[in-house]
Amino acid sequence: MMDGQVAVIGLGRMGAAMADTLSRSGFDLIVWNRSHDAAERVAVELGATVADSPASAVASAEVVVSSLSDDAALEAVHLDGEGTVAGVRPGTVVIETSTVDPRTILRLAPEFERRGAHLLDAPVSGSVGLVAQGALTSMVGGEASALEKARPVIDALSKAVFHMGPSGSGATMKLAVNALVHAINLALSESLVLAEAGGIERSLAYEVFANSAAGSPFVQYKRPAFESPDETPVAFSLDLVAKDLRLILGLADRLGVPMAQGAVNAAVANAAIEAGLGGADMSALAVYLRS
Repeated sequence: MMDGQVAVIGLGRMGAAMADTLSRSGFDLIVWNRSHDAAERVAVELGATVADSPASAVASAEVVVSSLSDDAALEAVHLDGEGTVAGVRPGTVVIETSTVDPRTILRLAPEFERRGAHLLDAPVSGSVGLVAQGALTSMVGGEASALEKARPVIDALSKAVFHMGPSGSGATMKLAVNALVHAINLALSESLVLAEAGGIERSLAYEVFANSAAGSPFVQYKRPAFESPDETPVAFSLDLVAKDLRLILGLADRLGVPMAQGAVNAAVANAAIEAGLGGADMSALAVYLRS
């Protein structure tokens, strides 16, 4: 166990779940969120300290875990006047778990280096439920020495940790992983609706999928969301799916990689959002296709 505090920046679904898991693992937490009320709720539940700004949150932290929605939020929280770069101390390791453009990481990393700190792009694969189990997969870009210092925190959240290489490589790998996840999500939605339209009861069709060659971990843990969409909390919204796919297709375009499947995934996700399902779980592609 480390001696210093761990700061958690961003307390959305994943960030709050990470804070809970780290608290149960015995870490002393200081938290910050753009919505102060949300930070207060998490702090009361976990016995954590609430910071007034990102800068003050990281001022006494040995390791920082950041979980934010998109590139704009990342740059604002880290680079604004009271952002993390302004408050971070030499030797601190910032673990950026957000799914963002690798170019954003490459812009931010030197800002932390100038302060004597280290930025790891360490996005994760897995659901909120897997956070609670400490069973995420972490893909880490950045210096190996910084990863070793942050290991106690990353290991508390993860069942598998991969050092992908230099800054930006973790963010790149996460986009590749999410390209596959979103393809599975659309294929599963189409296949389930096809079986239903052919007269197969939904839960029976899903049982077959789960026990077939296609029964991946995603198929297993998304089962409640697909079988009972009205009764299952949102884990990852279609708005975020569309954001991911914009980043994925942008990276593919820059690298000259054709991604026909990704383009189709984006078109269907955007159509579902236009139909009013942007805030619904990613599994709501099946709801959209039924309509």
